[in-house]
Amino acid sequence: MKTDTHPTYNDNVVVTCACGATHPIGSTLDELKVEICSQCHPFYTGNEKVMDTAGRVDKFKKRMEQAAAKPAKKKAEPAPAPEVKEEVAEEVTEEVVEEVVETTEAPAEEVSTEEAAETTDTEDKVND
Repeated sequence: MKTDTHPTYNDNVVVTCACGATHPIGSTLDELKVEICSQCHPFYTGNEKVMDTAGRVDKFKKRMEQAAAKPAKKKAEPAPAPEVKEEVAEEVTEEVVEEVVETTEAPAEEVSTEEAAETTDTEDKVND
């Protein structure tokens, strides 16, 4: 094993706090200075102050009261549908009906069996 790889450990190092308290501990350092210790920390001494910075709870309650006091906004009503004159609507409807009737009454083109067979052969060749 290598020698002198670890620092020397001191059993009686004194920790000095800013409040003047001292505590003996073990450390690799010769002397320690800290700003706060268990004798002056507010949590350990019981002098802990709970701070409600700027009254956050009060501000929240005030905002909620103001929101409740305001009347609710009404939703915008949808715009009315544009009026269509009945005469124009009837003319358009009659034209559409006539076009539909003409396309359904047109006779289907007759395809001979030879043309149908040629179409089927061509489709088979394309699919292969």
